[in-house]
Amino acid sequence: MQAGEIIRRKVFFSLDKMNGGKMKRLIEVNKAEIVNGIRPEYEERRLSMILDYARIHCAFYRNRMLPDCTLSELPVMNKMAYNQYRDQILSDEYSDKKESLFQLNTSGSTGVPFTVLADPAKMEHVFANMLAVHGLNGFRMGMKRGEFRVWIPGKNAISKFKSFKNNLLMYDISNMGDAYLDEVCRRLRRERIQAIIAYSSALTALTDYIERKQIDIRKWQVEMIFSMGEAMPKATYEAIERVFGFPPVRSYGNNENGFIAVCINGSERYYIDLYNYYIEILKLDSDEPAEPGELGRIVVTDYYNRAFPMIRYDTGDTGIMIREEDEAGRLHGYFTTIYGRRASMLYNTKGEPLSIHVFMNLLLKTEDVVHQVKTIQWEKDRYELLVNADREKLDEQALVESYRNYLGEDARIQVSYVDEIPIQASGKTMVSEQKCKEYL
Repeated sequence: MQAGEIIRRKVFFSLDKMNGGKMKRLIEVNKAEIVNGIRPEYEERRLSMILDYARIHCAFYRNRMLPDCTLSELPVMNKMAYNQYRDQILSDEYSDKKESLFQLNTSGSTGVPFTVLADPAKMEHVFANMLAVHGLNGFRMGMKRGEFRVWIPGKNAISKFKSFKNNLLMYDISNMGDAYLDEVCRRLRRERIQAIIAYSSALTALTDYIERKQIDIRKWQVEMIFSMGEAMPKATYEAIERVFGFPPVRSYGNNENGFIAVCINGSERYYIDLYNYYIEILKLDSDEPAEPGELGRIVVTDYYNRAFPMIRYDTGDTGIMIREEDEAGRLHGYFTTIYGRRASMLYNTKGEPLSIHVFMNLLLKTEDVVHQVKTIQWEKDRYELLVNADREKLDEQALVESYRNYLGEDARIQVSYVDEIPIQASGKTMVSEQKCKEYL
């Protein structure tokens, strides 16, 4: 442990104790409910409370809800709908108190920038949720974190004071070339980073560089690697284990709500945080519930944001969920698979969905020649590969055939060469993009 970590932890919990120990209790309850499940009556009570609140305080829902209205009768909302009805969804309790609210910004990686206003109580849950999810995998309050993303001044970049207070250092990933990665490795050692928090694509680039350049990390102090955002390829997971000697933690969540699910101690499935959220999986082409084990859209109802109630929020992600009740009658939710953004999910020529892992893993077979590939589906049988590669060494036909094995023998595949496939403002790298109208 580092002195800065210990001091920050003692100061935080001492101040919290003076305030009645509220945050400590919230963190422990959140951790316990993720692992042990929730009581059915808790779910019923929380759903009823947020629906009643929205009906009374939000013009949008006041005009759409009767007192006995059920969740399934309400519209499914996406970012565009929230932007359109922002003023009607904002609670009348906070309409003249906007300066007291917090802004939760999403980068617009799906093409729709979006800001959610959150009340202080919701922010307490966001903070407790973050510490609970991290803590279930060994994170200690106060650990020095290096967070990898595209940091934008005036948007998501934090001040020097907040950086010092939270023991969080910003690592910008606008450019992940070798020269920059060399500096990143030097900083990780020099700044004695204990926990790395990054998108899967950044971790892929970092571990590849460390192995390729045979970087000696024995004097690094990294104890934990936390992956957020995109699905992580199996090869990256294994590379992190190989390089650092421990597996990364995989999570699922968003900036608008917080962490929604997390893998615990290397588990294959994601434990859903049913304490903070009610999760639905709806069919890809309608708002009907998906069948058990069926791939569908991940739709979230947030129990705790009263300033801007998020009820039936279509996150734009897709996955497979199972719900179980244990012998004690407690409810558990798990994602067995998270496919990621619907706008990133492609289908083969038979109309079958393909995991994003397919496109991530295909790159590994040609990693010395192909630097980047982005697959775009334009029609049900027409695809385009944007390729950044050493063209003198590339066997284009072999590359196309490797993709055809997954897309379909009758797939029409066009290759377009580019100098770079840029990282998005979110810090993510899209390896696939859906442009076919029938699938959007």
